[in-house]
Amino acid sequence: MGNKYTGKKFTVEIFAIILGLLFLVPFYYVISNSLKPFSEILTSTSALPKVLQFENYINAFEKLDFFKVFTNSLIITVASNIVLVVFCSMAAYMLVRTKKKISNIIFMTFVAAMIIPFQSIMIPLIKTAGSLNLLNSIWGIVIMYLGFGSGMTIFLYHGFIKGIPVELEEAAIIDGCSRFGVFWRIVFPLLKPITVTTVILNSLWIWNDFLLPSLVLQNPELRTIPLATFFFFGQYTKQWDLALAALMIGIVPLLIFFFAMQKHIIKGITSGSIK
Repeated sequence: MGNKYTGKKFTVEIFAIILGLLFLVPFYYVISNSLKPFSEILTSTSALPKVLQFENYINAFEKLDFFKVFTNSLIITVASNIVLVVFCSMAAYMLVRTKKKISNIIFMTFVAAMIIPFQSIMIPLIKTAGSLNLLNSIWGIVIMYLGFGSGMTIFLYHGFIKGIPVELEEAAIIDGCSRFGVFWRIVFPLLKPITVTTVILNSLWIWNDFLLPSLVLQNPELRTIPLATFFFFGQYTKQWDLALAALMIGIVPLLIFFFAMQKHIIKGITSGSIK
C-alpha cells in the first residue's frame, strides 16, 4: 500500500521535472549561443544555432591563453583545498575533543564568520594584504581563501568528528601513539567522506570566484579563468560569442570533477548532520 502510485506522487514528479527544466534554461542559453556567430546572438538569442560555430571555441581558447590560466586556477584551487583540509580538520578535532567553554566560543565564532559578507571587509583586507606583501601572489590568495573558507569547513568537520568513538583514540594512546599520531593515523582516515565533501564544495567556490582574484591578482601572468574571461567584455564592445565559449571551456574541467565525485557530497553532509 505504501508504494502505490497516487495522483499526489504524479503531481510532485511533474513539479520536479518542471523545476529541473527551469534550472537547465541558463545552460541552454550558454551552450546554444556559444555556437553562434556574434550577429546571430544579437538577433535570435533564444533560437538554436543555424550553423554550429566551433571557431568560437578555438578563438576563445587562444585568446584566453587557456593552458596558463587553467594552470593558475588549478594551482590556486588545489593549494587552497590542501591548506583548508589540513588546518580545518585539526582545528575541528581539537574543538570537539577539548571539553571547555572556550572551545564552544571559538567554534561559534567560526560559524558566525560565515555570515559576514565579503564586500564589507574587502577594502581593509586589501590594505592589510598590501602591507603584508600578499598582493600579486598565489600564496597570498591561498592564505585569504583559508581565512574565508575556514568557517564552513570547520563546521562540516566538527559535526562529523562528533560521531567518531573516543575509545578508538584512547586505545591508540594506550599503545603509545602520540596525540598528533592519533589524529593522522586513526581519526583523519575516518574523515574521508567529509573531506571529499569539503574539497568539492570549496573547489566549486574557489574555481569560479571572481571578486577576490580580481582584487588580489593584478599581474596578467597570474590570471585565473574567470579573470581571463572577463576581458572579453570591454567598455564599448562585448564579445558574447567568445565569452560564452570561454565560459564553457572554463566550466568543463569542474563539471568533470563534480560529476565524478558528486556521490560523496550527500554522504558526507548527511553523515556530518546526524552526528
